[in-house]
Amino acid sequence: MPVHRRAAPAVRRPPVRRSPRRPLTAVLLAAAVALVPACSTESTTADAAGDKVLAALPKAVPEALAPFYGQRPAWRTCEGVGKEEFECARLKAPLDYDNPTAGTLDLALSRKKATGPGSRLGSLLVNPGGPGGSAIGYLQSYAALGYPAPVRARYDMVAVDPRGVADSEPVTCLDGPAMDAHTATDTTPDTPAERQALVSAFQKYGKGCQADAGKTLGHVSTVESARDLDLARSALGDEKLTYVGASYGTFLGATYAGLYPHRVGRLVLDGAMDPTLDARRLNLEQTAGFDTAFTAFAKDCAQRKDCPLGAGDPQDAGRNLTAFFDKLDAAPLPAGQGRALTESLAAMGVVAALYDEGGWPQLRTALTSAVKNRDGNALLALSDIYYERDADGGYQNLMSANAAVNCLDLPPAFATPEEVEAALPEFRKASPVFGEGFAWASLNCAQWPTPATSGPHRIEANGAAPIVVVGTTRDPATPYRWARGLASQLDSATLLTYDGDGHTAFGRGSDCIDTAINTYLLEGTPPDDNTRC
Repeated sequence: MPVHRRAAPAVRRPPVRRSPRRPLTAVLLAAAVALVPACSTESTTADAAGDKVLAALPKAVPEALAPFYGQRPAWRTCEGVGKEEFECARLKAPLDYDNPTAGTLDLALSRKKATGPGSRLGSLLVNPGGPGGSAIGYLQSYAALGYPAPVRARYDMVAVDPRGVADSEPVTCLDGPAMDAHTATDTTPDTPAERQALVSAFQKYGKGCQADAGKTLGHVSTVESARDLDLARSALGDEKLTYVGASYGTFLGATYAGLYPHRVGRLVLDGAMDPTLDARRLNLEQTAGFDTAFTAFAKDCAQRKDCPLGAGDPQDAGRNLTAFFDKLDAAPLPAGQGRALTESLAAMGVVAALYDEGGWPQLRTALTSAVKNRDGNALLALSDIYYERDADGGYQNLMSANAAVNCLDLPPAFATPEEVEAALPEFRKASPVFGEGFAWASLNCAQWPTPATSGPHRIEANGAAPIVVVGTTRDPATPYRWARGLASQLDSATLLTYDGDGHTAFGRGSDCIDTAINTYLLEGTPPDDNTRC
């Protein structure tokens, strides 16, 4: 099914990684299907070249929003085993910032206070991407425990679940059984009937979201979530925002900088997205990115005698995987508990493991079981991790929120099946293995019940303090050129490059990257522009 952007088509990170890497769900992206972020038309202005530029909001807080900015969180110990060191609270945000009296929604916050030694530097907010990834889940499972000790000593580590996500009034489109059927839908339709089945699946999904979320569905845009971040900054008592965002979290952070350049503290945007690209271009370039990642996996696999896709010629791996997908399209593999490994589920399992080379061993094992032993359980498990499906058949709201935000942020990549068919050659060229599925998945926003609120635009954030943009040269989910694109737009950006594989760079084993970011967070000194690690 669709893929998302995070840090994480609909896809986020690999399940197996070396410490201190984040868990799979923290790094997945928003998939090819629903990938594109944008902002509301009220927030953009046209420059001389005709491009739209995100316009800064007034420095003074509007009188109508003063009650929201006057909030102070009522912190309490978070509930749950292992959460005794964390505090939780809630904030009220206007449903519609342009009409603050039209209703409110609740935002969930969590923090782990600075441990010392050293003077406290303020709050460090984190977001793992998605859209749809729980920032609180990321904080409590990784960031507040795995970020460098000197950073955790000096900052209160804080997370806010974006509106529509996890504990912040989550959007839920389908129940467990319906989601099982949805994720198994054929995304490489071969007949008119299969094409109609895919369109119907997208329609059902959108209607389910609308029935669940109501008016909230039209107010989960990235611009609105960025404005929520400013409410949180104020409630925390910080004059400026210090923030680390991964994948889609870079778009959220860059949007904040564009709206509030005067309130930018130290911003790290890791695995960056380029807001000037439309949905079709984003999805096509992400398709190519995953092809690059698969090629790297295939070269590594082909050197091993037990490679399930064939040893020797790496190009054979792609042809063999495509042939395996074709067999699943005709006859899915049994996978226990009444489930089956379909072509679409197998493809998502492979894509999930390609987010990080640390997932390659698990992918080889899963493919060996499926290709050689006709056992689909291991590959299905990778897909389940990607979709955040638990053992009891329930789903987190990642995929629902992912579609809700993406489809509101940008117009759809394609409006009709005919448009997808016309684009198939280009997508297949970008990736012979994944291109067709990614192209068809990109049709999902065409059936969305709430129209997009904007389109591609530049983010310049003129006058902002130095911002560090991080790009990985062979990042599958957020191609390196996106980091270069964002860094070229932001007035005060410094580009930090990691020459390597995988999605995002901070905390993934590069002393050069980690030292540069830690120095920036602790001392305020960014690395030299175009530093390469």
